[in-house]
Amino acid sequence: MIEIKNLTKRYGRGDGATTALDNVSLTFEDNKIYGLLGRNGAGKTTLLNVITGRIFADGGAALADGASTRENDTALGSIYLMSEKSGYPDNMRVREGLRWTATFYPEYDAAFADSLCRRFELDTKKRVKSLSTGYASIFKLIVALSSGAKHVLLDEPVLGLDANHRDLFYRVLLERYAEKPSTVVVSTHLVEEVSAVIEDVVIIKRGKLLLEQSRDELLASGYTVAGFADRVNAFAQGRRVIGEDALGGLKTAYIMGARPEVTPDGLELSRIDLQKLFVQLTND
Repeated sequence: MIEIKNLTKRYGRGDGATTALDNVSLTFEDNKIYGLLGRNGAGKTTLLNVITGRIFADGGAALADGASTRENDTALGSIYLMSEKSGYPDNMRVREGLRWTATFYPEYDAAFADSLCRRFELDTKKRVKSLSTGYASIFKLIVALSSGAKHVLLDEPVLGLDANHRDLFYRVLLERYAEKPSTVVVSTHLVEEVSAVIEDVVIIKRGKLLLEQSRDELLASGYTVAGFADRVNAFAQGRRVIGEDALGGLKTAYIMGARPEVTPDGLELSRIDLQKLFVQLTND
């Protein structure tokens, strides 16, 4: 597993310093798909970069199967991070990049990579620098999913992908996971899209861990109530309201807690989706 213990990371010094991670502790267990969620600047990318040794923390530790990942080639060899930059020379052709990946990841599956190139219609003769934003993401995704790494971290994996390619990516991810289970962490802003794929949810807010919970448990912990504002207000009294939307005399309240078995007259109770729950939990 990947263990995060009391990680703290600051950028800058003195009064102008920014705390990107504030004493964060969590665990990414083996053979699970996680959604790492947070608003812009919440600290998601910093966390992934600390785990993979691209930047060093000011305090705490990141461990892969019990070994620190800091300047530890053995521990880092079990992790693949797909990030904004591919790390391959701009003039390198895609097919050469795929071939070189096997040098660094002994479990790299070249046959699977070739099959994904065909499914995504990636032209392997093209140079890395000539790929569009969408196909640059596809190239990085193919490398990540074919790497054979025990822990695969995907930072904004569907950047620039159209709806068809995003759908194909989610299907391929689940197919590969079913065939060869591994730890997969998907950091994304497309919350509702990833909701059907992930098993556990990790939410970071302003550098702090807000929650770490299974998706099903989290979704079952909240609901919405809608109707005329006065009735919604009366119903919400004494309950944990995490957000509200109002339009004219109508109101919708988002409530954490057990949903009543009987719906009060004049109100509508419904399930809260992951994106709406995320928005309400991370709003100021």
